[in-house]
Amino acid sequence: MKNYKNSSVLITGASQGIGRSIAITFASLTDRPLLLLARNKRNLEVTRKLCIEAGSTTVKILRCDATSAYELKKLRIPDGIPNPGIIVNNAGSYLYKPLADTTDKEFRMQVDTNLFTAVNIVNRFLTELKQLDQALIVNICSVASLRGLDDSGAYAASKHALLGYSRSLREELKETNVAVTAINLGQTHSPSWNQSEISPDRLINPTDVASLIVSISNLSVRSTVEEMTIQPQNGRVPSM
Repeated sequence: MKNYKNSSVLITGASQGIGRSIAITFASLTDRPLLLLARNKRNLEVTRKLCIEAGSTTVKILRCDATSAYELKKLRIPDGIPNPGIIVNNAGSYLYKPLADTTDKEFRMQVDTNLFTAVNIVNRFLTELKQLDQALIVNICSVASLRGLDDSGAYAASKHALLGYSRSLREELKETNVAVTAINLGQTHSPSWNQSEISPDRLINPTDVASLIVSISNLSVRSTVEEMTIQPQNGRVPSM
């Protein structure tokens, strides 16, 4: 079997926010090659530059719409880069709108972005992950995966689905060397909060999230963090 320690890290939604923080933290704390996947090439280039400044020597950009299984089927890892042994499914979208006002198109977009990006990525790379002596899939879920929200019901429904998918995937892969971790993330500082008057100090530091993921990736094949919840220390703040 191929060696997990020599594999790369694939991060979706790496063009900004939490995904960018995850990429920079892997760059600063590990020597793994990084694969940054998102739709916005310009923002991916910024993340790539920041990762190199943080210490990474190999950072490649994968411009792709992960909601499309067809696009992912055509996706090829650049020559000279090992296949990913760590996949962080971070790509997501937040719709702040009551269910009664949410259109069918908006609801489907929430499901496509928050569920099917992860499903499509896993389907694309699962065969390669199973060829390694160890592998890790991290799905960034939400505390909205655990409870309903009266101001963003479609988002909560899509994140419920992602957690259910993560739990089922974990059960299916128990007899393999592929670990699955679901992180139920509370309110975390990202560019989407820039228009809010809420202080970043009241929100989860995305670098803390990233550091936890790096730590999980360093566990031996004998141990798995199945699910964890991260919340702001001082509790939930008003929605955006």
